[in-house]
Amino acid sequence: MLTDKKIVITGGTGSLGKVLLRRLLSGEMGKPKKIVVFSRDEAKQHELRVDYQHRKVVTDEVIYNNFEQLLEFQIGDVRDYSAVCGVLKGADVVFNAAALKQVPACEYFPFEAVRTNVEGPNNIVRAIRDLDLKVQTVIGISTDKAAKPVNVMGMTKALQERVFLRANIDCPDTRFIVVRYGNVLASRGSVIPLFHEQINNGGPLTITSEEMTRFLLSLDDAVDLIFAAMKNASRGETYIPRVPTANIKDLALELIGERDIDVKVTGIRPGEKLHEILISEEEVLRTVERGNHYVILPILPEIVGESRPDDKRTLSEEYSSEHGILNRDDVRNLLKERQLMIGDAIKLEGEFLR
Repeated sequence: MLTDKKIVITGGTGSLGKVLLRRLLSGEMGKPKKIVVFSRDEAKQHELRVDYQHRKVVTDEVIYNNFEQLLEFQIGDVRDYSAVCGVLKGADVVFNAAALKQVPACEYFPFEAVRTNVEGPNNIVRAIRDLDLKVQTVIGISTDKAAKPVNVMGMTKALQERVFLRANIDCPDTRFIVVRYGNVLASRGSVIPLFHEQINNGGPLTITSEEMTRFLLSLDDAVDLIFAAMKNASRGETYIPRVPTANIKDLALELIGERDIDVKVTGIRPGEKLHEILISEEEVLRTVERGNHYVILPILPEIVGESRPDDKRTLSEEYSSEHGILNRDDVRNLLKERQLMIGDAIKLEGEFLR
């Protein structure tokens, strides 16, 4: 599907961007002509570039002898319209993974979140529209916090979704679609690396509320969702994974195990929800089940999609992390399956590429 395509990953040095890059290089979606990693952090780009230059084998199956021709790094910011215009020249597919995603940081610096999470996507749309670029598909990476948002991060991501949805009208030759998912296990800045650090330091392990629940999926699960949308989504659709949910206290206790470590409740942080929502009650009315995913059909009448013959309407209430919570045994099994227990062989940050 992506054979001979030029691909741009904005925010390509982030946790998701690196796993997306590794999966694209594996060839499972075809062999691209060029993959451009576009981000503003030169140190992360240098680290990633050196890592790939020194690695002859990227996966067990694929050996790359033409690294310089396949993988390219460009320093730039999605906030900068001219930089976006430059990197999108000749692009066929764009994965927009650039984001400000830390909830408290976005609360304290809301306009910075607007610039990255809203102005950045709008720059992508403007470049395609104004320069008549022949981009085939743009995939926006969103979050459960965009459903019924109560924090700046969610509000700006919800606006990103609408910017890309509207773009299907302005750029009729480009397919703009969105994926929306919840907490990613072990991604940079997420709760599991924090819990590991606190446990290794002897505690206490801090949680904000004993009642808090979250959707849980791995970085590879997130990329699976992106690829499913890439293969199957129609213009203006939003793809949602069907994933387990867990109580954060249960997650903490399973990571502690038999260790003598206290759990301290610190109180909900600015902008934080007790439970996350992937599909709101309003969106349920235009949500269908397609294969292993939920799909939210577009809201604008100009691009309203039609249900396909195999689509099913199965949701009767909002899709919330408050429902279907895993028990302690299932949480333990999930952590073991993902190799996220303390003492497992993986190193959370260092193994994202492997």
